Amino acid sequence: MHRIEPHYQWRELYTAEDDEHSPFFGRKYSEFHFTHKLYNYFIHPQWDGFGSSTLYCKILFVDYDDQFALIEMMGEWNDALHNDIMLLKRKVLEPLYDQGIVKFVLFCENVLNFHSSDDEYYAELAEEVQEEGGWVACLNTRRHVMEEMQQSRLQHYIHFGENYNDLFWRVHKPLIVFQIVEAVVDGRVKQLGE
Repeated sequence: MHRIEPHYQWRELYTAEDDEHSPFFGRKYSEFHFTHKLYNYFIHPQWDGFGSSTLYCKILFVDYDDQFALIEMMGEWNDALHNDIMLLKRKVLEPLYDQGIVKFVLFCENVLNFHSSDDEYYAELAEEVQEEGGWVACLNTRRHVMEEMQQSRLQHYIHFGENYNDLFWRVHKPLIVFQIVEAVVDGRVKQLGE
């Protein structure tokens, strides 16, 4: 677990700890002291905690002009026990939303499990961003995570599924990644990788 590091190749373009509008502004990181845990396993110290004991994130890039944020997720998304969507919404997404961000791309290949609860916060999030022409998309979701999300009917609120998988996003610049995802959300492209 401690070797799974957040994507770092965009750091010359953006760092959340240096962005005064970021919920992680001013945060200091260590490369050597591991403090965050996922169950009994330490995780890389570059991941940001936001109140969940099992889910972490890293804001990789924010563009205030084009109103989008690219966020990498890590851990177990557990709404049943920890109400992770409430914590993610309140502590990470809402501060960005308050600064005009209405389009959120969540990279989910490191989300190892998903446990659902009710869909209240998903509905609230979707309503807020859609009023401003926005959306939330989850990319590269593992099959069992995607199936649990579908069983919870989250496709009514966020974009995910086969059309949003198989994007090799780490090889592109942030704006290109956003434009590809937006083209799928808008229906101009059927699925990622086309």
